Amino acid sequence: MSRTSGRISRRTRTALLAVPAALVLALVPSAASAYPNPGYVTGDTVVHDPTMIRTSAGQYLLYATGGGLGFRSSTDRTAFKAGSDAFTSKPSWWSSYASEAWAPDISYHGGKYLMYYAVSTFGSNRSAIGVAGSSTGLPGSWTDYGVVYTSTTSSDYNAIDPNLFVDSDGKWWLSFGSWWTGIKMIRIDPSTGKQYAGDTARRSLASRPTGTKAVEAPYIVKHGSYYYLFASYDVCCSGTSSTYKVKVGRASSVTGPYYDKSGVALTNNGGTPVLESHGSVIGPGGQSIMNDSDGDLIVYHYYDGNDNGTPKLGVNLLDWSSGWPVAY
Repeated sequence: MSRTSGRISRRTRTALLAVPAALVLALVPSAASAYPNPGYVTGDTVVHDPTMIRTSAGQYLLYATGGGLGFRSSTDRTAFKAGSDAFTSKPSWWSSYASEAWAPDISYHGGKYLMYYAVSTFGSNRSAIGVAGSSTGLPGSWTDYGVVYTSTTSSDYNAIDPNLFVDSDGKWWLSFGSWWTGIKMIRIDPSTGKQYAGDTARRSLASRPTGTKAVEAPYIVKHGSYYYLFASYDVCCSGTSSTYKVKVGRASSVTGPYYDKSGVALTNNGGTPVLESHGSVIGPGGQSIMNDSDGDLIVYHYYDGNDNGTPKLGVNLLDWSSGWPVAY
């Protein structure tokens, strides 16, 4: 979420997956006007910065920005139903930063669900990242573990939009931020969920040293031998005036350096487009990536130009056959 922040039907998905990958890519030109529309979803789909996971029982749990972290659930990835916020009562430490939480990131590790999230006021770099755990992932079940990382008014970045990545070697990494100076990363201690005392470096993964500074909402996945960093660029949260877009870069190491498809470093204004505004789909971003039984999904919000700019849930499959993620 910029701090300045459906499931595709079975019939459609089956048809798409039956099309050869080369033809799929040919049908998805790079022009923004030709990006795919979001997959079909129904019900309570007004969300911001969605993060989603599927439980072992097949239920989809979605959390999003707002209040004590808004909740939606689905049994089929098409129809979503709203429920109670993650936290029945907001952790007391939040009041030092803001009254509500932003941009949650849900995952499952070590036999429990973890959720990292940000607490900040709009446009401020006095921000904090917190973490909570749950045995079920359901609203009201979360135990808050407190502050993970903070930024202050004197920082040149802000601690927002966290994403946990657990590597195959067992190391945990948290990427986050940042409206001002781009995406940062710290190492996390798996035993506490907080910063690893043996490595307190704050690394820079993506930034825009010239022009508009806005790059935020990181999400890292590993596909094949590469690590892929997805991020949201430009302005969120302005309804149909939003200019948010999703770009990606890849690296051979989780800590970077990340480069786009043209070889431009993400620390030097680089980024290969994945989703941009097109038609009534305005400002897609605040994305997370989820692996499901039918492939990888990009889960995001966009502003509906046909509904007065209301923020809506977007879900699309990703095709990786070119070595780069293509939404379809």
